[in-house]
Parts: sequence; structure tokens; C-alpha cells
Amino acid sequence: MQHSRTAALEVAERLAEGSQYIAGSLRPGSSGRRHSVVDPATGEAVHPYDLASADDVDAAVAAAREALPGWAGATPGERSDALHRFAAALGEAADDLALAESLQCGKPLKLSTGFDVPGTVDNTAFFAGAARHLQGQAAGEYSGDHTSYVRREPVGVVGSIAPWNYPLQMAAWKVLPAIAAGNTIVLKPAELTPLTSLMFARAATAAGIPDGVVNVVTGTGREAGEHLVAHPGVAMTSFTGSTAVGKRVAEVATATVKRLHLELGGKAPFVVFDDADLEAAAHGAVAGALINTGQDCTAATRAYVQRPLYDAFVAAVAELFETVVVGDPFDPATDIGPLISHTQRDRVAGFVERARSYATVVTGGHAPGGDLAKGAYYRPTLITGAAQDSEVVQGEIFGPVLVVLPFDSDDEGLALANDTPYGLAASAWTRDVFRAGRATREIAAGCVWVNDHIPIISEMPHGGYKASGYGKDMSAYSFEEYTQVKHVMYDNTAVARKDWHRTIFGSQVTP
Repeated sequence: MQHSRTAALEVAERLAEGSQYIAGSLRPGSSGRRHSVVDPATGEAVHPYDLASADDVDAAVAAAREALPGWAGATPGERSDALHRFAAALGEAADDLALAESLQCGKPLKLSTGFDVPGTVDNTAFFAGAARHLQGQAAGEYSGDHTSYVRREPVGVVGSIAPWNYPLQMAAWKVLPAIAAGNTIVLKPAELTPLTSLMFARAATAAGIPDGVVNVVTGTGREAGEHLVAHPGVAMTSFTGSTAVGKRVAEVATATVKRLHLELGGKAPFVVFDDADLEAAAHGAVAGALINTGQDCTAATRAYVQRPLYDAFVAAVAELFETVVVGDPFDPATDIGPLISHTQRDRVAGFVERARSYATVVTGGHAPGGDLAKGAYYRPTLITGAAQDSEVVQGEIFGPVLVVLPFDSDDEGLALANDTPYGLAASAWTRDVFRAGRATREIAAGCVWVNDHIPIISEMPHGGYKASGYGKDMSAYSFEEYTQVKHVMYDNTAVARKDWHRTIFGSQVTP
């Protein structure tokens, strides 16, 4: 355990030159203000660095603009080859990436090694293949006198902002479709968790992707983030984060009429019908609610259970919650680690403490003591008896908290599932194919799982409805965000005077 943490600190030390990656090299930020990555398991600073200023953002955008013509002009095969090398470079760095991710986020090493890193390598390999399939509509004579076809062209320089809960995977989700389509990018990771984004960018350079195609600026949202979104040299903004901040991003981006992609908050419903496999549903709820310590916008946060199964479901989940091991991220026995910070831990605790006045905390509801007291830990928490309009049902807690509510009819269960502003993900649990089909049709969410909750794959899109944003990450659908569609039309007649010219020249045009 201590060996792993020491190795992680050594990985972080390799980034001591700075936490800005511009035109293929690390450099310090120029804001004059220092910040530190803090290990949330210990509360100790592990990577002090200089924050980015607006000047650093300008330099990164300039590097991206300089690299754009060459990268956009590369053939799909050339970009594909580079991305295949990129996937291989990430695979070679897998152990270091997992160590750094667990150090900065506090997520268990088994999650970093089993999910975050392999998922990122797979996503890179997927886009290496997808880069060769950027196709428009086949040519055709739709007017009779002309041949038309559709080109897909890069948008230009993309300015992306990624969150702290999955820093490595979110870097990949932002960067890969953008560069596979021929764009260049400036990524701003959360200042809490820049390590793996910087390592990701260095791996791109090691794979032979030209300098300036992938750039990283690490600064605050107010200074570096807003300047990146507002920058006139940036053609598109992609943002993942809270709905509240997403609204601000949209407001800033609107001033320069940028292409905008938003993946925002979630409050995923977990709907259990009375014919469901109770054991599968209970295990699915625990895993779906607690992955990444509940800091997942698709996490199961609201379980609606049809009344015949309600009591048994609550009892089963409560029992399983008690078996979950909360501990040091580098301990192989740990199931969930700390939250990202003490501030986030206190925010989650605030939701639970306020809920005690109107609901029942069945299990959990407190920070552990002993050796874990110095970290940002919080016990898995199960709440019942809350009203549908209560804060814990409607608000995005973003922690290891599951609220369970009963329902009677199928109509009621599906209505409750849709009764929040969010629509990112959901799941339905039933053995009845017709119930499952109805749930997938009627739940307003970008992803609906049946008899499972949380798995994602590179080939399928991820994105939300309603206040959860718009646009897609992953899959070939993400190219819709990162390409412009251009219609090209050729005249086939070689006639100087077209029939439609009569609308201008009148009688001077001979039919």
C-alpha cells in the first residue's frame, strides 16, 4: 500500500516542470499564483504548481491554430495511424496512469486499473479506427442538373473543459473525437486533478501526434476557463460539469457564436418493478450508487421500487452497504475511497444532515473515524422516507448516497423517474420484455440500461436530455459535435444561361 503511494508520488514528480502542456512541452503557468494537487485520502499536498493565466491560454490557442492546417490536412489514414500509436503509448504507461489517477482523485487503485485506464486505451483504439470512417452522403443528382455531395470538415480549434471525477477518461472523451476528426484542441482539466490529463497529452506527443494538436492549460475556471470559452480563436467549446456552471459556459460561448457541446449533471433513477430479480437489483443498486464514491453523473441516486419488493430491497441494500470497505485507495481491499476533497465531503454530509429532519437515514450518514479521519471519507448512506420533491431526491448530491422510494403502478414509477430536471441516464429492472420496452421508450434520458446500471462502451454514445445537456461523447455519433457539414454542388449542364436566371434577367433569358 505504502509502496504504491510512493510510486504514485514519483509519477507526479515527473511533471515538476509545470502543469501547462503547450506545443509539445511542459511549462509552468504564468498567473503568479500557486496551487496544489491534494491527496484526498490524506489531505496532504502532493503536486504544487503554477496556475495558468489568460496569457497561457492565448499561447495554447496559438499553438493549436498553428498546428491546425497540417493536422486537418492529414489523411484519415495518417490520423488513424497516429491514434493507434497513441493507444499503444497509453497502454505502455497504464501503471503510471492508474497510480496518478488514484493519487489525485482518491479512487481505489482497482477502479483506476480496472476501469479508467483500460477504458481510455480502448476509447483511443476505437477512435483510431473511426478516424477512417468520416464519410458524408454519397454523390447524387438531386436537382437533375447538378451533382451534390457532402463533406465533413473539422470545426477548428476546440476549447474543452473537463471535470475532476474522471480526469483521464474525460480528457480522452474530449480529445479523441476532436482530433480524430482533424481538429486541434486546448483542454482545461480541473485544477484539482491535472496529472493524468498532462500525462495523456505527453503520450500523444510520444506517439508522434504533432506539437500543438493536443494542449493542456491548468487554471481556475474563472480565469483560464472563461478566457478559453470566450477566446475568438476557439471555434467550439465542449464542457462536462455541473448544470449551473454549464449555463455560465453557454452564456460566455454565445457571445462569439461558438459550437457548443454540454454534458451536465444527472440524477439517475433506478426503477425496480415487482417482477425483478431482487438479488440482481440490490447488487446493481449498490454498485451503481457507489462507483467512484458516488461521484458519477450517471450513478444510481434515486431507487424507485414497486411496493411488493420495497421492504426486501431496502433490507438487502442496507446489508450490502455495510459490507462495502471504505479505505485507502492503494489498499487492494478497498471498495470505495474518499471523496475528492473535504469540501465535497462536507457538502455531501450537509445533504444528509438536512434530510434527517424529513427522512430516515437507514445506514451510514457519517464520516469514519480512526485512521481514515484525516481523509475526505464518508460512509455509504441509504435514505428512505423522503418526499419526491425533497432536496435529496431532486438535488445532485454527488456522493455515496442512495435514496429509495416506493411506487404502486407502472405509470407512477415511470412518472417519478422522469420527475427531475435531469435526463442523463437511468435503469429499469424487470423480467418482462414489455415492461422493459416501455421503460426504455418513456424514460427521458440519454441512456437507459435494462437489468444493469453504469456500464459504458466506446462504440455507443453518451449524453443527456433536458438539463443534463446536449451532444454526445464517445462513438461515431460524437463526430456530429466535432465536424461541420458542407454541401458541394457541381453544375452538369455546361449551359451559361440557366433556366432559373429568368428570376433575375426576366425576358432576356432564353429558355
